[in-house]
Amino acid sequence: MRRRPTATILPEQMNKGASKNQQNRLCFLATLSAFFWILLLYFHFVVLGGSKVNESSQLSTIPVATESSYSTEVFTSPPKVIDLPKSSYPELIKETSHDNSSKEKETAQWTTFKKETPDLEKKKESRDQELENFPFMRALRTVENKSDPCGGRYIYVHDLPPRFNEDMLKECKSLSLWTNMCKFTSNAGCGPPLENVEGVFSNTGWYATNQFAVDVIFSNRMKQYECLTNDSSIAAAIFVPFYAGFDIARYLWGYNTSMRDAASLDLVDWLMKRPEWKIMGGKDHFLVAGRITWDFRRLTDLESDWGNKLLFLPAAKNMSMLVVESSPWNANDFGIPYPTYFHPAKDADVIIWQDRMRKLERKWLFSFAGAPRPGNTKSIRGQLIDQCRTSKVGKLLECDFGESKCHSPSSIMQMFQSSLFCLQPQGDSYTRRSAFDSMLAGCIPVFFHPGSAYTQYTWHLPKNFSSYSVFIPEDYIRKRNVSIEERLSQIPPEQVKAMREEVISLIPSLIYADPRSKLETLKDAFDVAVQAVIGKVTKLRKDIIEGLTDENFVEENSWKYDLLEEGQREVGPHEWDPFFSKPKDQNGDSGGSSSSEAAKNSWKNEQREQ
Repeated sequence: MRRRPTATILPEQMNKGASKNQQNRLCFLATLSAFFWILLLYFHFVVLGGSKVNESSQLSTIPVATESSYSTEVFTSPPKVIDLPKSSYPELIKETSHDNSSKEKETAQWTTFKKETPDLEKKKESRDQELENFPFMRALRTVENKSDPCGGRYIYVHDLPPRFNEDMLKECKSLSLWTNMCKFTSNAGCGPPLENVEGVFSNTGWYATNQFAVDVIFSNRMKQYECLTNDSSIAAAIFVPFYAGFDIARYLWGYNTSMRDAASLDLVDWLMKRPEWKIMGGKDHFLVAGRITWDFRRLTDLESDWGNKLLFLPAAKNMSMLVVESSPWNANDFGIPYPTYFHPAKDADVIIWQDRMRKLERKWLFSFAGAPRPGNTKSIRGQLIDQCRTSKVGKLLECDFGESKCHSPSSIMQMFQSSLFCLQPQGDSYTRRSAFDSMLAGCIPVFFHPGSAYTQYTWHLPKNFSSYSVFIPEDYIRKRNVSIEERLSQIPPEQVKAMREEVISLIPSLIYADPRSKLETLKDAFDVAVQAVIGKVTKLRKDIIEGLTDENFVEENSWKYDLLEEGQREVGPHEWDPFFSKPKDQNGDSGGSSSSEAAKNSWKNEQREQ
């Protein structure tokens, strides 16, 4: 800015006029100086003051560009303002024009957010408090600890009084009417070792195991479980080491209902007094009974009725009971494999056995080991035996009273190892141990009723049953007289090979490892069952938290629910309905009388194996 000429008088000129009136000059200079400062202050506060407000608001929209291009600097005085043409930054002009309205909106949003935040925080605190009220939350949260390999897998084992387990073993001679069970409870429940005289077995890991010895095997195997805990509050499930199968076996013949029910009632009374029971009313508890479910489902208190009523006790209905054969119409029991003769102590024993089964030459197309059931008009065993006898590619090993190769583990396994397919009709009940012996030998099972495997062992067998087995409905044999040989011969060799490989790959999950040790990486039948129980309890706990209930659950259709895919909850008509549509008896059991008869016949036929 240029100054007025009067403000630029040189000193020489002032000296020359010294003789003039000095006082007038001083007054003039004072007036001029005052005018100059008034003008300067006016320009600063009025002119520059107004433009700074607008320019500063314009500059405030540029920080993104500056930050991305330059390092941050701290200014102690306002930066120099540069006027820009209005057309240079249209976005800047647009933002500037809406600056005041944007600030008003932000202010309103911030005010609303401040009002809502306490509400959200209160709701979160309330939800957290609700979760803490669930007594099993600590157990659920163990899975969040990624550094804990047992997170979500802990098992708490009840320390039962010895009358519920160990005392029974001390009185092992009384566990069966016809058999001295003492030898079968040896070696942690595996029984006496089998000698490999004929080269059918491996050199180690083979025992003469009783088919109903799972009670002891499972309980001893639990002692080797890697995630046991003494703190029930972090347990994913709670195990009850009650020898339910051995208990009922003592009193099935010649004892009244009071004696048969005594231990079960005593057990339930003991459990319900425990603090662990109160957490979920027993719904996180499980136990094992190495017998078929019908031995524990007595319908009435008539002395002539079979078994005890353990599984009909209200408290027991909350627990999960693992049995070698479950009921398709009840929800509190689950099928686990019968024990085989093989109890390996390490992974290598299993892998070597699997490789051996792959390389075997199998000269028989199909085989059957079993006895006829002349007293059962619905049994197809007689027809299967006839077909085996008449076929040049079929092999039969007849089982009956007295001495028989059918009672020799070596003879049975040798035949199964020589066969491509092994016929597995119903036994006295739906299931039979032979199915697992045959699969252990790498033989493809042929089932005639879905209750013999498909609806029983859903934890241990693939839902795609055609990948490892052949299904021929009983009526095809009973009414149509379908040729087994013709049916099996139609399966392409490549498909047979794939099915056999699937069977062999299932071997680890179908056997119980030596209870005195544990496999390194492979999961045996015990591991699969425990993980399934944990999954069941965990799902139930999460459903409780989310308020989900199975209001449409129909217990009579229990077998259908086991076949559902992950996430499914509803069931409908099924192609296997005819196999399970039996008249209902009182107390919710379907086909109760026939089931009791099956259990009774199964018990009688145990004599054949002694």
